Amino acid sequence: MTPQRTHAVVAGAGVAGLAAAAMLASRFAQVTVIDRDELAEGAVPRRGVPQSEHGHVLLGAGQQALEKLLPGLREEMIAAGAVPFEPGEDLAFHRYGARWPKIDTGLELITFSRPLLEWVLRGRVAAFPNVAFRSGLAVSGLSGDDGRVTGVTTGEGGLDADLVVDCTGRGSRSDRWLAALGLPAPRVTEVRIDVGYSTRLFRRLPGDMDDSVAHFALPTPPHELRAGLALPIEGDRWLISMGGWHGDYPGDEDAFLAHAKSLPLPEIARLVTEREPLTDLVTCGYPASRRRHFEELDRVPAGYLALGDAMCSFNPIYGQGMTCGAQEAVALGALLDAGPLDEAAYYREAARIITTPWQFAVGADFTYPQTKGERPRGVGLRNRFGRELQFAAQNDPEIRRVYMRVQHLLLPPEVLFKPAMIVKILRAARRRRKELSRAGTPVDAVSRAG
Repeated sequence: MTPQRTHAVVAGAGVAGLAAAAMLASRFAQVTVIDRDELAEGAVPRRGVPQSEHGHVLLGAGQQALEKLLPGLREEMIAAGAVPFEPGEDLAFHRYGARWPKIDTGLELITFSRPLLEWVLRGRVAAFPNVAFRSGLAVSGLSGDDGRVTGVTTGEGGLDADLVVDCTGRGSRSDRWLAALGLPAPRVTEVRIDVGYSTRLFRRLPGDMDDSVAHFALPTPPHELRAGLALPIEGDRWLISMGGWHGDYPGDEDAFLAHAKSLPLPEIARLVTEREPLTDLVTCGYPASRRRHFEELDRVPAGYLALGDAMCSFNPIYGQGMTCGAQEAVALGALLDAGPLDEAAYYREAARIITTPWQFAVGADFTYPQTKGERPRGVGLRNRFGRELQFAAQNDPEIRRVYMRVQHLLLPPEVLFKPAMIVKILRAARRRRKELSRAGTPVDAVSRAG
């Protein structure tokens, strides 16, 4: 379509910002992407992305959304070294007392480093003739009057815009920026989880992926806190992370190895022990999930939108953030195509996108009694049902396929709550508990907390 709008500014050149810029390029005459980092050539970590060196994943819906914005992106990522895998068949996964059986889920995902994804996205977005990047430049505030944002201010002066899209991440200063213009700031929900993880890259050798492409161990709450991940990434490397809830994550190499050896997937510890390390250990702490409820505002600022982590940042172990940012960009594009921008409608749609992953992440975090914050209504009942669903998904391939599509935000969670499905889940869970008991797995230790 021919752009009908003059200028959009995107603050932040992370995955959400690049997705937004790709969408805006066909709807505005000019798009300017501003980032405080110097955007180097190549797939290198950025200072402005504290989690840049750690593991990232695009859920199925996120891959779909980015492909809609930038057709051919998946194949371009694979050509750049991303590794394709089928999560049901190629992922060694352990949770709730067992390694889950391998099944064909019909999902096709890829693994990669966060810097590779940003580099490929940046190259695609930079190819639009009407998109300009201004790196090494920080947004310091907003300009505007009469309830409308009309641009941004930077260390180099002001920049006028018909629309400002804030993709500056969980550290967004939107509350301060909006208040300076006399505009309301949204209510903020925080759930304190004190998650952290340490990551190191290792050399990957031929034959390493003969049995499984990737490895992922999640704890059974509340008596287990530790998680571990081994992902193949570009450059024949393993990205291996050790993480945990409420401070239980390693801070040095000895603790990293001990953490790996404590996991129920021995393949991860074997890789740590036997493969050559290529980088030093990098550690990141993540104190709390945070959601800004713009959808609740009676008076939504015109000409300004928050997108991605600037609106909602999730516990990163669940891998939902990039997907939600990409989906929000697609939703914003649909609203722009429908006519004059309705900012309130965008926030309602963004809230719809966020609600399911927020309930998944925050609900699961509240299975730990140490978790602090606003408990979602009905979280105890959902967590008890979720525990049964975990057992059922180990036992019944069809339940697992539906469950994984819900996890990947490809199906609404309501499909799991139909009466016939609930009965099927509870029966399959009962069968799986009996199987685990016969095998000597202490299923009674699985929490009924939440």
